[in-house]
Amino acid sequence: MKKVLIATALFAAATALFAVSYKNNTYQKLAEQYTKKAEAALDAGEYALAEEYAAKAEENAALSQAFIQKMLAKADCDTVMKQASKRLDYARSIEADRNFPMAYSAAQKAFASAKEAYDAEDYAAATAYANQVMTTLADIKEITPLPEYYVVRPWADTKDCYWNISGRPYVYNNPLLWENLYQDSENKANMPKPSDPNLILPGMKMKIPSITGEYRRGVYTPSKQYDPYDATR
Repeated sequence: MKKVLIATALFAAATALFAVSYKNNTYQKLAEQYTKKAEAALDAGEYALAEEYAAKAEENAALSQAFIQKMLAKADCDTVMKQASKRLDYARSIEADRNFPMAYSAAQKAFASAKEAYDAEDYAAATAYANQVMTTLADIKEITPLPEYYVVRPWADTKDCYWNISGRPYVYNNPLLWENLYQDSENKANMPKPSDPNLILPGMKMKIPSITGEYRRGVYTPSKQYDPYDATR
């Protein structure tokens, strides 16, 4: 009966050894050595010694499995970390820090956490954080920056006034935010009568202040395609 139990333990150790990759590690080598010793002791009828060797073989086989699983997790993590790093590089190249500031900032923090977890050899956590980077930056894209200036056109052609201009998608997408335009000191300085918000003249170069940290650059050009202003981005 004892011989059968020892043989079963040896079989379990051997199965653990050869059911996984990354075989060339110290624990596996020890497991293989103890397996051979246990087999030799078993053949010699030294059952107590064979049982001791078999237990050590099984113990080292388990340690080998744990090591292999850790290396597999590291390999998977390396792949995802590289993808996350490339996605951040792409985000920087399209000025996501300006056009998608909240998503970019969240991705940066997640990647910093991923590197911290990786250095601590917590590959599961590092992988989760790296995947978070990919999810956070999934919807970013290269866009034309919102305009920083708008040149007022004739009322007959465009019905330009603070209310209507504020409601344009590339300005604030909301006419109720018109006072952000009117209260800007640069705009008031260009008005013929600063106390009257209804009096703006064609040709006036109107500043469009950033109100939620959105990045704006250049003068509005009708031929360009602008994404609508999004206060949540």
